[in-house]
Amino acid sequence: MTSAVLLDPARLDRPDTEVRLEPFPFMIAHGQLPDEARGMLEQDFPRYGSAGFFPYDPADCGPSINTLVGCMTTPAFADAVGQRLGIPDLGQYPTLVTLCRSLNKRHGTIHTDSKSKVATALLYLNHQWPDSSEGCLRFLGSIDNIDDMLTAELTPLYGEFAVFKRTERSFHGHLPYEGERRVIQVAWLTSEDEKLRKTKRGKFARTFKKIFGRLDRKLGADRDRSASHRD
Repeated sequence: MTSAVLLDPARLDRPDTEVRLEPFPFMIAHGQLPDEARGMLEQDFPRYGSAGFFPYDPADCGPSINTLVGCMTTPAFADAVGQRLGIPDLGQYPTLVTLCRSLNKRHGTIHTDSKSKVATALLYLNHQWPDSSEGCLRFLGSIDNIDDMLTAELTPLYGEFAVFKRTERSFHGHLPYEGERRVIQVAWLTSEDEKLRKTKRGKFARTFKKIFGRLDRKLGADRDRSASHRD
């Protein structure tokens, strides 16, 4: 399967795609991956031993995931996203790719993303999801209320796609969740220096979690449902 078929920007124009520009630009698009790719993407997804997001390394992934990441990081795909969010020439910015296979309950607190990010995209790869709001992405109107939703929450099922422009009001997060939650995240950054800094930090975090994974899990076990952090 070619990358053009695996991820086609034309699918962003499905009738059920939602685009909002206020209070910050975001887009939610459904059905962005073909059904026939499910099996190979599941097989090729990295098998991390710890929870959280980790910097993309082609050696961790099988061929179909590497192809998908390559397609998500092309300037053409970035510009297609930027056009819909009102971000000119999004493809000019360096990309940072991180992948997540599972989460602890400490993850998903409300935040805006750091100022070093121009925009962030999330592509979900979960074949099923519990009948629960836990772990479902929410775009929010405030930093202190997880129920202040701007639109319906997004269940992180296979092929669901969300992207937003980072602003001082780009609040998002999800209810505490522990377990498998596969997602590829692409962030367009303000500079190559920021990419290098974040990559180094991500690699350190991966090493830390290999050693202290139980502590990482314990720290967030009782977090408040509307917990937040400032980026």
